[in-house]
Amino acid sequence: MAYELKLPDLGEGLTEGEIARWLVSEGQDVAEDDPLVEVQTDKTTVEIPSPAAGKVTQILVEEGKVVPVGTVLVVIGDDGTPAAKPDEKPAERPQEKAKATPLVRKIAQELGVDLAVLTGTGPQGRITEADVRGAATPREGRREPLRGVRRLIAEHMSRAQREVPAVTWVEECDFSGVELRQLVGTALKACAESLREFPELNARLEGDEIVYLDRYDLGVAVQTEHGLVVPVVRECDERSVDELQADVERLAEGARAGTLAAEELRGSTFTLTSAGKLAGLFQTPLVNHPEVAILSIGRIVERPVVRDGAVVAARVGYVSVTFDHRVVDGARAAEFGLAVIRRLEQHPQ
Repeated sequence: MAYELKLPDLGEGLTEGEIARWLVSEGQDVAEDDPLVEVQTDKTTVEIPSPAAGKVTQILVEEGKVVPVGTVLVVIGDDGTPAAKPDEKPAERPQEKAKATPLVRKIAQELGVDLAVLTGTGPQGRITEADVRGAATPREGRREPLRGVRRLIAEHMSRAQREVPAVTWVEECDFSGVELRQLVGTALKACAESLREFPELNARLEGDEIVYLDRYDLGVAVQTEHGLVVPVVRECDERSVDELQADVERLAEGARAGTLAAEELRGSTFTLTSAGKLAGLFQTPLVNHPEVAILSIGRIVERPVVRDGAVVAARVGYVSVTFDHRVVDGARAAEFGLAVIRRLEQHPQ
């Protein structure tokens, strides 16, 4: 008897997933609960086990494809008899990839373009003459499909840019009193304590309501070889700088190794980003939707400053706050930024 494994509901309101990597191949025998496939969502990568024992007779969705929940991914049959591909899979219906008028079909034939591999941009996915001529045009450069973490980043950033009317405020900060090896932990503590005073920056905009959050779980942007990941440091208002820094280092290591659990990547209320030596003077980062603000720290270097009428060297960097102007007024964002800077200059512990 053949078993059809469908993409399950992975929770968190997710409606689709990307097939990141198949862990089996057609013709391979698998036991129940053997790892079958890795699925990438906008939160994390999930390994799906085999629900039955038998021979993998058909893999229906190739790596890199994004499919909705309920799509049949693989057929497992204990007798090794291949099962027919299910009719309910829209992505596998060739006619959906070849909706075109006779004229467009004729042009495609003349130009040597295979309509079956095109995605139409016309109404109801119809392939247009422009689609065909575009496919026939020689294309330059090496091309790679946008997939995995990079695809998720692209979608997330596009949504943030599209939906959030963002404004950035910038001011300099004297980091002379901050131990730079604990910079992120110190900044998390300063942000969390300041967010208590400015609750509109620790909030969500849901429909026509502003939701003020009473927890301070801050995301920290971490660059990995696969793209930007934002693990969450919990209870930043209640823990010491040492504890926060230790958690940051643990989460950053897990992010780079790809071993973080799903719960370590969700539920942040505000985000901090600092790129160290690569940071430049300051940044205007995109708000980490659905949050309403993000704070970034630029490169910290010795710069001349005036103190008591004399020019002296101090360890200075720029702090910027990018915020959703629908929720946060400019003056309040500036006051928040100054509160964070005041705490950083006082070196909170």
